[in-house]
Amino acid sequence: MHPTPIRLEAELTDERGSRTVVASVDGSSQVVGLGPLEVQVTPTVAGVTWTVANRGDRGVRVRSVTLVHRLDHDGDPVRMFRNGYQSWTPSTTGVLGVDVDPSVRADFEFLQAVHHADQRRARPGELRSEWVTVLAGGPGSEPVLVGFDGGDRHDGTLRLGAGDTGAEVRAEAFLGDAVLGAGEIRDLHAIEVVRGEVDGSGASGLLDDWSARAGDRAGARVDAPFQVGWCSWYQYFHDVTELDIRSNLTLADDWPFDVFQVDDGYQTAIGDWLGTNERFPSDLAGLASSIRAAGRTPGLWLAPFLVAPDSEVARRHPDWIARHRVDGVDTGPLRTWWNPPWGGGEDGFMYGLDTTHPEVAAHLEQVAAAVVDAGFPYLKLDFTFSPSVDGGYTDAGRTPAERVRAGFAALRRGAGEDAFLLGCGVPLSNVVGLVDANRIGPDVAPVWALDPADEMVPGYLGIQPATGHAFANTLTRSFMHRRLWLNDPDCLMLRTTDTELGEAAARTWALAVGVSGGMALVSDDLALLDAGSRRLLDEVVALGRAADAGAVAGDGPRCDDLMEPTAPARLTSRAGHLEADPFAGSSRFTPGARIPGS
Repeated sequence: MHPTPIRLEAELTDERGSRTVVASVDGSSQVVGLGPLEVQVTPTVAGVTWTVANRGDRGVRVRSVTLVHRLDHDGDPVRMFRNGYQSWTPSTTGVLGVDVDPSVRADFEFLQAVHHADQRRARPGELRSEWVTVLAGGPGSEPVLVGFDGGDRHDGTLRLGAGDTGAEVRAEAFLGDAVLGAGEIRDLHAIEVVRGEVDGSGASGLLDDWSARAGDRAGARVDAPFQVGWCSWYQYFHDVTELDIRSNLTLADDWPFDVFQVDDGYQTAIGDWLGTNERFPSDLAGLASSIRAAGRTPGLWLAPFLVAPDSEVARRHPDWIARHRVDGVDTGPLRTWWNPPWGGGEDGFMYGLDTTHPEVAAHLEQVAAAVVDAGFPYLKLDFTFSPSVDGGYTDAGRTPAERVRAGFAALRRGAGEDAFLLGCGVPLSNVVGLVDANRIGPDVAPVWALDPADEMVPGYLGIQPATGHAFANTLTRSFMHRRLWLNDPDCLMLRTTDTELGEAAARTWALAVGVSGGMALVSDDLALLDAGSRRLLDEVVALGRAADAGAVAGDGPRCDDLMEPTAPARLTSRAGHLEADPFAGSSRFTPGARIPGS
């Protein structure tokens, strides 16, 4: 399996309109002209470094710059590990010529903007992965990793497809129509190409090493303690009340929670985070004080980059909202998400804040400082893909990745270095070094699997809440834990009533959380939990601490069947070995050290 550079492509818009410019490359160090752009490509031992410059006399919008590789392989179907764009996006292994990109079925940009760096439909027959991929041929073939060394300057998409000379891998620096000024030069994230060993752990080992390098370069925050806590969401959802919080807090003395997190439902409106609604008689400071008095760290949920159309922020500062553009024409505020229970004046459609606007950055900083000052040093930051959506922003020179990162940087400045920031719904490559933890899978639900008939958008069943979907990503993204941040698999499902999750499936999910070493959060009404639930949590916490200690020591969890083109089923760490039926939710668990050969 050997990728060989064969050409460069740039998708740009200038005075001649939108176009794609192509030039051949030969694998040597060279400077290549692509219309008004000039790309310098320098091969290295590890892969390629490159820069892009605008040599014209006026600004150019650059959608992407792509280095295309011919993939020499053994002729067997090529398998591709497809790392999803953001927290909830499925991460699976697909087979070229068999599997398809979900956007080909959906062709629905509103949703595709949430789950892909480039929100447009993929090419027919193309598979894509974000930030990093592993490619492999037939059984026993040598796997090869292709990845970008970062994601703070721009997103990086790896596309696998059929070319004129066979399979091709496209390493795409996605700039998202950012404007390069006349004479401007930008460093692009280096492309790494690393071959692995022909053994059972080759692909996972490549990802382990790559994520360690990426985390070191970006100053990943990986030193926070192992997290055990309670969250209101999966029992009460949007209808949570202060009484619900206080009732569970009263029962929490018997539980080993460090964190007690209030999720969505306390706020006066999406975007108005500093006031509470009629279901919460106390203000934020009073709520935090009660949680702290019970010996827990107060946690709070925010969707910081969204505003409801009828929120005070949106009414007072319409200029803070990003703009929706069609063929360059401003057609109104940019809607970046839809959630009917939020209301908001436009049937649940939410506007996206322009994180490149200096006043928005100041606002985000002030909000984070205010909630921390109110007593919440643990913040869950949700739906944070919003600034990545195509639209009109104050600073047209920022890439989508830079817009996301600018928002998180403002929140970190306001919250302070000691605050614990948990990203959720976030483009993962954009926030290394700013967050302490990240959700790495879709939402769980009190059900293991969904029927294909439940699919809401063609191709995107895997993003819908189901515990089996969260299980899959917990395995396939296990390599990220303690290298890029602390992994948050999502909440445990301990209750045995008010659920369709069977006992075996609930235990499988709990064991996966434990063996992964990730955060262990309970989201049940504690009054519904019995002694068996408590024993299961104690087991999860013990396993999680053992697995997490291994990750701290550089011996992290590993998915043993990452490159199998079926659902992942095996996870190993210092806590033990878990093998599951990913479709039924049953499993076998062997406690203790790694099994031989893993």
